[in-house]
Amino acid sequence: MTQTTTTIPISSIILDEDIYPRKGIDQKRVATFAENLRDGFKFDPMEVEPDPDHPGMYRLLDGAHRWSAYKTTGVTEVEVVIKNLNGEDPLLYAAKKAIGPRQLTEDEARETARRAYTKNPALTSSDIGKAIGRSRQTVDSYIADLRAATQMGLDIKIFRMDCLGIPQDRIAKRLGLPQKTISNHLAKMPVLANQLNADLSRGFTVPQVAEKHGWTEPMVWSLALEGKSDLDRFKALNWGLRTWDQWNWNDCDRRFGDDWPGRIPAQMIAHILYYFSDQNNLILDPMAGGGVVADTCLAFNRKCWSFDMDDRPDTRPEIEPCFWDITNLKWPIKGKTKPDMIIFDPPYFKKQSNNYNPDGISGMSKADYLKLLKDFFALAHLNAKKDTQMAFINADWRDFQNTPARNETRTNSILINDYLSILNQSGWQETHIIQAPLSSERFQANVVSAMQKKKIIGVTGRYVIMSKKK
Repeated sequence: MTQTTTTIPISSIILDEDIYPRKGIDQKRVATFAENLRDGFKFDPMEVEPDPDHPGMYRLLDGAHRWSAYKTTGVTEVEVVIKNLNGEDPLLYAAKKAIGPRQLTEDEARETARRAYTKNPALTSSDIGKAIGRSRQTVDSYIADLRAATQMGLDIKIFRMDCLGIPQDRIAKRLGLPQKTISNHLAKMPVLANQLNADLSRGFTVPQVAEKHGWTEPMVWSLALEGKSDLDRFKALNWGLRTWDQWNWNDCDRRFGDDWPGRIPAQMIAHILYYFSDQNNLILDPMAGGGVVADTCLAFNRKCWSFDMDDRPDTRPEIEPCFWDITNLKWPIKGKTKPDMIIFDPPYFKKQSNNYNPDGISGMSKADYLKLLKDFFALAHLNAKKDTQMAFINADWRDFQNTPARNETRTNSILINDYLSILNQSGWQETHIIQAPLSSERFQANVVSAMQKKKIIGVTGRYVIMSKKK
């Protein structure tokens, strides 16, 4: 690894989020560094490498807080060490440098491990662990689902789709194979299951069996919980059952679903399935995102047909591609089969819109967003059975940023009564309104303090609205 020390303009240095291992910049630390600079303190050179996407620019490998302090104090040129990593992963190199002054938090370590493995599945858990300051076993737990997904073979894909009740003709079309080939592979399924069941009966845990055989945990749970009641499944998964109409969880169960913008707790989906459906019912998930609904259905013995605009045939073969054209909505299921339940969890208005596909619905205008929901509800009503139930999951939107509560207006808001109105206009009648608030832990303490001083009320309102056809 070669390096050169030189002075370059600070304007030529970029903080690339793709190789930055921390959640953000610690502004208190930046302020301390800036004060040190004003007192004449001299810092060690930052480390950078040439930016592969921007000729003449450099991206930070080490020194994000120094870089911010330099900019705060008006420094225009800085001394740096220019690195040539010679193939070493820049994210892991940056992580290795970051843990010198301060260990990565658990979330930062986990996210860095997952990002590194996603970019390069050839990396070993030991390689990643050395960079982020974690044991190999800990890294294994961080990336178990990703490793299983990247190794998912044809038999496992077919088994997964068959368990979710997807017809053979659709499996064949999805995988680009003759239907006879699918039938031949399905004949092997009992043997595949026997191997895993044998390990489970010998006392191996679900994560151990999943890693050994290259299956996802939800698929192994579908075997481990076979024949169990829904209540027994809750107990096995270590999920407490909420009895009242407020369902509150601080975090998602990361065994279920991919890391995804707006990821919802599998525990919420399990509660919807428990109270409003029976085993072997068919669940339709029209905007599947990271696959939480399909994974939970595997663990709770429900069939599930999933659709999404992001096509991931290698890792999510059960999620079939579907683009919801707002000018001409079309139902994704052909034939006479109608779902027992629709779980509709669209991207929430404006929330994390920067992280979604730019062609998605989160960044729409308020009028277009509500029109899409109304049109979808009407289309769902047309394609539902008489006793089909719909679970609609969405959150309040208020433009509360920097606005004291007393000065807010209703103009830009979308609140629960808006959703109820368009549901009723579309032929649905709500039966339950369940509070499932977003976690307030996403607000940092300094942000909360500033909001309180300015008399700003944040938004955690999220609801599961259960409806039946009128």
